[in-house]
Amino acid sequence: MKLPLGVISFVPNQVCKLKKSLYGLKQASRQWFAKLSSFLVTLGYIQSHHDHSLFTKKHGSVFTALLIYVDDLILAGNNLDEISSVKRHLDTQFKIKDLGVLKYFLGLEVAYSKTGISLCQRKYALDILSDTDFLFSKPVPTPMVKHPHLHQQDSAAFHDPEFYRQLVGRLLYLTNTRPDLSFVVQQLSQFMAAPTVNHHKAITRILRYIKGSPRQGLFYPTSSSLQIKGYSDSDWASCPDTRKSISGFCMFLGDSLVSWKAKKQNTVCRSSSEAEYRALVIASCEIQYIKPALLVCDNDSARSIAANAVFHERTKHIEIDCHIVRERLQNQLFHLLPISTFDQAADLLTKALEPSLFSSLLPKLGVLNHYSPA
Repeated sequence: MKLPLGVISFVPNQVCKLKKSLYGLKQASRQWFAKLSSFLVTLGYIQSHHDHSLFTKKHGSVFTALLIYVDDLILAGNNLDEISSVKRHLDTQFKIKDLGVLKYFLGLEVAYSKTGISLCQRKYALDILSDTDFLFSKPVPTPMVKHPHLHQQDSAAFHDPEFYRQLVGRLLYLTNTRPDLSFVVQQLSQFMAAPTVNHHKAITRILRYIKGSPRQGLFYPTSSSLQIKGYSDSDWASCPDTRKSISGFCMFLGDSLVSWKAKKQNTVCRSSSEAEYRALVIASCEIQYIKPALLVCDNDSARSIAANAVFHERTKHIEIDCHIVRERLQNQLFHLLPISTFDQAADLLTKALEPSLFSSLLPKLGVLNHYSPA
């Protein structure tokens, strides 16, 4: 550490006493968060056990939520007086700067209208295209071709694996507002250790897809019910290397998409019914704290296994913990309903689709191009 400006003489065996934490010190972020969180607790806020950066306060009908990212805070609530009070207390303690209505936060762009709130990452997407020289590329209608499936060592090794890893990481953050990219990014993230030329070709197709819709994002309507509804789907044995299946789910609060995931299953399934049933397990765990909820699945066998308490040849090899779906269904934590494959919104999260089906399912996920004339 260098002596601060203005210190002329130096006496041996003396140290500097720090009155504030300095950026760069390992303990600075921890001490800052401990200071801020303890202060919020004194104001009556409760720290979430599921997300430690989220603090909520409920007093009668007044509800306020506060989200922290380092030294940036987002305040939301249904009472302006409570929000103003919190800002005054924070300013007294920490000298904050009020930036007004939320418009841009960590790459997320927020737009408001009478019909709802829209989220997108337009600038972030354009920065990716600019850094990769794809700003003037030819757009494509889907982020991934339907065939063939990607697998390890399907072509020669890509000459710049570090660039591949960085690009997949940037695309991974883009999925915060682009669930239409979740499946293909999940596929490409499996080959981070040794990417091939074909993997790089697949990632360039994603860039060309983004070029056609950089303003695409999520829309949250103001007029929506409070019904929780989830879609569960799987693609059986779709991984050519491990023969494991892909699980996908998406959860809605009314018409607003609030949670989604595309993930390879941990074990190999012996049938499509088992793959669909394991996908139901993941989806049911996502909605176990919210009841009652609707969970839809397009596989008749998986729904029958969940409702039938008798073990038979098809289910005896499935672990006991998988039957948590049946237990929660019997406890009426959710209702399991059928759905047509063509209306299955989670289909986007488990496989590559034809352009017509892909474009028809996008609005079902609440994904819209916010600058589109339509």
